[in-house]
Amino acid sequence: MSSNAPAAESAKKPAKSKKLIIIGAVVALLLVVVGGGAAWFLSKRHAADEDGEGGPAKTAEPAAAPTFLPIDMMVVNLADNGGERFAQIGITLELADVKTADLVKQHMPSIRNGILMLASQRTSDELLSREGKEKLAADILREVSRPLGFEVPATKGQKNAEGEEPPRSRKGASPVRRVLFSGFIIQ
Repeated sequence: MSSNAPAAESAKKPAKSKKLIIIGAVVALLLVVVGGGAAWFLSKRHAADEDGEGGPAKTAEPAAAPTFLPIDMMVVNLADNGGERFAQIGITLELADVKTADLVKQHMPSIRNGILMLASQRTSDELLSREGKEKLAADILREVSRPLGFEVPATKGQKNAEGEEPPRSRKGASPVRRVLFSGFIIQ
């Protein structure tokens, strides 16, 4: 028996190593097939992107960062009864680019005048609400865009300073993007 036992052990060892070699070969073959498939898929996708097919369209250049133009603080009497209430308003304009900022600076006296006229028509109750501030910002946006040659349409039913609805046509998208309040004090 002792002579048969070592022969049985040596027969089991080659069987185990053959299984290990086969499993290793299958895993390696599987990795090669998956890697080849992934490379083929990525090369097809890259070729489709270069041809302009499939996938989202890429922009040639990133969007330009906005330019901010602060306007000096303005103090205006409000339209409250008695005329004793006033507002101190700080405004910053978000513009499309530096070129627009230079253009706005050229028209600043008429823009400031328009803003003061708009704000002086409001009451303190109107300006204390969020909706009142948003309406004032929309009116200021139209007032700033007008000297630059752009018409920003009013919201439906909204009237301009003369009491008439402004024209609905637009001469193009205004380079004045938003009106931001940097300070708002009502006393």
